[in-house]
Amino acid sequence: MLDIHRLRLLREVKLHGSMSAAARSLSYTHSAISQQLAQLERETGVRLLERVGRNVQLTAAAHELVRNTEAVLAALEKAEADLATSHQRAQGTVTIAAFASISRAVLPAALSGLASEHPGLEVRVHRYEPEEAVMRLASRQVDAVITDSFPGTGSGRSSGLHTTVLGQDPIRGYLPAGRSFISPEDIRHVPWVMEPSDSAATHWALRVCRERGFEPQIAHVSSDVLFHLRLVEHGLAAAFLPDMVMQETGSALTPSHWLPADQRRTILFIVREGSEQNLTLNTVREAVKLALQAPGPS
Repeated sequence: MLDIHRLRLLREVKLHGSMSAAARSLSYTHSAISQQLAQLERETGVRLLERVGRNVQLTAAAHELVRNTEAVLAALEKAEADLATSHQRAQGTVTIAAFASISRAVLPAALSGLASEHPGLEVRVHRYEPEEAVMRLASRQVDAVITDSFPGTGSGRSSGLHTTVLGQDPIRGYLPAGRSFISPEDIRHVPWVMEPSDSAATHWALRVCRERGFEPQIAHVSSDVLFHLRLVEHGLAAAFLPDMVMQETGSALTPSHWLPADQRRTILFIVREGSEQNLTLNTVREAVKLALQAPGPS
């Protein structure tokens, strides 16, 4: 009988790309994982890892074993979802990974409603960057992820995940406050603030600018969208800002007519395959969706 814990460790090595990265993610020692996978090799009777330089990679047999493990884990998720449904009420502890703006603008209202209507349910929120959040979901370190996606950018998400659209959030372009712009040509020399270069938000923003015929001059880089807003308000940079952030802060900034106003990001709720019918997770999802649809402050 194969040990499910060891199978999960093998899957973690594949997800993270190395034994060391998997160990860091799980707060294990490299030696502990190595010993467990050596035992798994003895149980299966086949070689699962092969050394490449200073690292190891999965053999073809290991990749096949991970594929079968994914199916086993999905079945376990469904079994847990069926058990949760049998209680006929949302209960227990749910850990959510969410990005910053929805954590500030939407989740407090959702959590307040859940605490009032479902006293047996405890929801914990952790703040992670989207890529790390999805990795932690696949590794079963969190139960759900609330994230966003941008038009024309790939999801980059792992297999074995189920995605539900919660809603959409318009994104508009803003030029530095207090400065006069009389033609599109003026925008070519404006400093911009954007998220890190590897983020989907920046890939999208660069494409939008280039479609408008200019290359943005990125002067500031930060994943903090509130920092973007403050730079615009102080006349220091241009930025693309979601309506969610503008409503949250009550900012009086006016979008620029030189920049697109028809773009939207999509807000997503992601769980592991097999748990999409979990009553407790669905209760949390619907509470977040309701809070997202509620009108913001005027």
